[in-house]
Amino acid sequence: MWVLLLILAILIVLACFSIKIVRQSEVYIIERLGKFHKVADAGLTLIIPFIDHVRSIVSLKQQTMDIPPQDVITKDNVTITIDTVVFYRILEPAKAVYEIQSLKKGIEYLSVTTIRDIVGKMDLDSTFTSRDAINDKLRSILDEATDRWGCKIDRVEIQDITPPPDVKDAMEKQMNAERNKRASILQAEGERQAAVLKAQGEKEAEILQAEADKEAKIRRAAGEAEAIRKVAEAKAEEVKLVYGAMMKANPDERLIQLKSLEALKDVAQGEANKVFIPFEATQALGALGAAADLLNEKEDKKDNTK
Repeated sequence: MWVLLLILAILIVLACFSIKIVRQSEVYIIERLGKFHKVADAGLTLIIPFIDHVRSIVSLKQQTMDIPPQDVITKDNVTITIDTVVFYRILEPAKAVYEIQSLKKGIEYLSVTTIRDIVGKMDLDSTFTSRDAINDKLRSILDEATDRWGCKIDRVEIQDITPPPDVKDAMEKQMNAERNKRASILQAEGERQAAVLKAQGEKEAEILQAEADKEAKIRRAAGEAEAIRKVAEAKAEEVKLVYGAMMKANPDERLIQLKSLEALKDVAQGEANKVFIPFEATQALGALGAAADLLNEKEDKKDNTK
């Protein structure tokens, strides 16, 4: 009875040592008699107790590594502090275990030296403006170097770049000066555009006013011309009526001359400084002048006879 219980206990112990359950996203590196035997994937795995041995449990998840902040000297001899994070995955667990003593230490040291090499060839301003380029170049170099370790570098991110306090203060002053400069330029540009728009508006207003004045003068002149034309037509019609009435009355020559003189008298009383005498009136005036001369000659003859 006791023998059966002892055998059962031994079998249970052997089963515990023989049966291994591998969790998802993990693999077991199994050695047999001190030599690499196989990589056990997720699920149930059987090993031979005291002959097979689980050397390491390797995670296949994407892992992060925070590289300690490093002091790096730029090309223009400015010391800056760079904080970096590396994202990596293990693709070949056997290489990650047997090709390097510590994968994390290897990635860390390689990252530090690569960062110093890349940033050391750049000036201070380039390190701030070319962060994406630094990330890509650093990832490419690390991925190539860690390929023999069965590791894949997925991403490298520079979290922070910290310049010295004096350099930071100078940069802030420079940024403030640039900001004030841009503000002054924008203000001057705005004032210039406002002045241009104002001048254009005044020019267009003057052009429109001139066009309006021109149109008004044209219309005024047209109206005056039309009024003069209508007045002339009315006067002409009046003259025609008067002339027709006179022709119907059949006046003699002396009556016409007398009426002309009466009209001349009315014209002479006007405010104009020039008087235009009709041709018929001049004939009448000539006849009157001749009559006056005859009267004067008769009076002279009478005086001489006395």
